[in-house]
Amino acid sequence: MPKAAEEPTVSVYLSGTDTVEQLPLERYLVGVVAAEMPAAFQPEALKAQAIAARTYIVQRLRSGDTSGVPGDKALVTDTVAHQAYISRDMLEKEWKAGGKQPELDKIQQAVNDTRGIVMTYEGEPITASFFSTSNGYTENSEDYWSNAFPYLRSVESPWDLEVSPKYKTVVTMKRKELVNLLGLASAAVPVSKSGEGSGSFFKVTAYTEGGRIKQALLGGQAFTGREIRERLDLRSSQFDLELRGEEVIITTYGFGHGVGMSQYGAEGMAREGYLAKEILSHYYTGISFAETDKLLPSKK
Repeated sequence: MPKAAEEPTVSVYLSGTDTVEQLPLERYLVGVVAAEMPAAFQPEALKAQAIAARTYIVQRLRSGDTSGVPGDKALVTDTVAHQAYISRDMLEKEWKAGGKQPELDKIQQAVNDTRGIVMTYEGEPITASFFSTSNGYTENSEDYWSNAFPYLRSVESPWDLEVSPKYKTVVTMKRKELVNLLGLASAAVPVSKSGEGSGSFFKVTAYTEGGRIKQALLGGQAFTGREIRERLDLRSSQFDLELRGEEVIITTYGFGHGVGMSQYGAEGMAREGYLAKEILSHYYTGISFAETDKLLPSKK
């Protein structure tokens, strides 16, 4: 019998300890799924997450990309700059010792059930981006980033409204804080006692296909929706702003950049009986599925 190909090794920079952890790819995925998706989610949603996470790391392994890692010490970090990851040590201490073995077993099963499966487009692993909660639609990749990927197209995601506690968020900040964060002149954001005048200082001039703010005028100055979201640390680039005296009330819809798979959308689909590959085929347009060992050189 021929010997099975040895599993690829993933090196992870642990930001909290400035150390590097090396471990087999499939074991790495357990730490990613544990960090990225609630274990209480449906098995098919967890499987979809496992395949998306596997696709992401296989693409990095295939290209040798170490961008975003301090000193090129590893392939990825354990942060959302790449994929969030819980180390083996933390899983032992906080999950197993903390009575969460059943949850860990459930995640392990999702990884096992999808072992080796990755998403491809025209034979190459895709950029498998994902995020928490949509506003009802996902985004075209070029509406948030600079690159247009044919498989990262805006699609409907109606499940989020019903299943995600993160769908709508209201935050309040002082008018002065908004002025400072956006670099506006103080006079550009008037004080309002009744909410009147909100429309004069904030006006959306263009929306993306996914319904998020593409361009807006705030205090007469032009911003992209992404710029406002990042400067104000908002959950989404779909939002409303209202002036109330010295305060600004901001209501956001969705959570995350909006490109690729909505995790709560995947949960909603799983609750309706969709399988992992069906979930992924909805959120990533025109993809195929392939095996890891067909995409990465085997170790000898």
